[in-house]
Amino acid sequence: MAERVKLHSEEMDGTPKTKVETGLQHHYTEATLEMLDPDDLGQGPSSSTMTTKELQQQWRKVKQRLRPIRLLFEITSSRIIEHTHSKHVVYQIVVIRGSYDPNRVSIERRYSDFARFHHQLLVEFSEELKDVSLPRKLLRGNFNSDNIWERRLALQDYLTKLYNVHVVQHSRHFLDFFTEQEQRCAHGLLRAGQFRPALALLQTVLELQERLAQQQSPALLVPTLCALTVCHRDLDEPEAAIAMAQRALPTVRRYGLKRYRAPLLASVVDLGYQLGRPVAQEQEELTEARDAERGLVSLCSLKEIVVQEFT
Repeated sequence: MAERVKLHSEEMDGTPKTKVETGLQHHYTEATLEMLDPDDLGQGPSSSTMTTKELQQQWRKVKQRLRPIRLLFEITSSRIIEHTHSKHVVYQIVVIRGSYDPNRVSIERRYSDFARFHHQLLVEFSEELKDVSLPRKLLRGNFNSDNIWERRLALQDYLTKLYNVHVVQHSRHFLDFFTEQEQRCAHGLLRAGQFRPALALLQTVLELQERLAQQQSPALLVPTLCALTVCHRDLDEPEAAIAMAQRALPTVRRYGLKRYRAPLLASVVDLGYQLGRPVAQEQEELTEARDAERGLVSLCSLKEIVVQEFT
């Protein structure tokens, strides 16, 4: 008969954690762990009495799922943008997850964006970046096709080297370089009532954050998920709206993001009633949240919160 084993728990900060979970947290971030099911962490009902062999098989499965996914950066093209009195080159950066990524996501940046980004990094990580330099600024021939081609390759190499610097890869500056411009533009469109183009930009932002924020807090995704909720709702897409809100709620609860909690719950309750879904639990939680937070946080709607961001 196969030996049965029980997973032991230990108390850390008042929260019981299984040995499997503790071991996982030693190697992986909270952002990655939140993608797992309770059973993966040895917390589900089926995990409490597993054979040694079953536990080993499950642990191998978890490690396979959590194997770090390396990102690749390619600058695949460039184009010259001309204005009445000026012109500049923008480079298309494609962020690729692993060796094969059918859902590649891309943004455009100009050289001045790279220069500003590099300066921000040097302020905090000058010692770590002593072997990483930004391709030099050209004084002439900026629009020469050969120079543009060489710069494309040089900037691509620069991003690869940055990604290999641990502290840079984990910094907020790295994430903001790839997402902040699109976030600001999307929120501007949202404030103007242009929800469809705002939605397209926010979906790009979310895909980039999912790739780049693997080693950071999942709370960074909450503003984007809230903005997507608002866009889908105003476009009369309740199914998509409630999906975004429900995806944001666990992180809001876990990290105590009081600013978003009641507005998100209110959105879930309203959308649930609209779709004929049971929302009694969310309604009860909403009542409790509003009573507990009365006078401590502003009772704004989710849309009111979203339109105030990135102003």
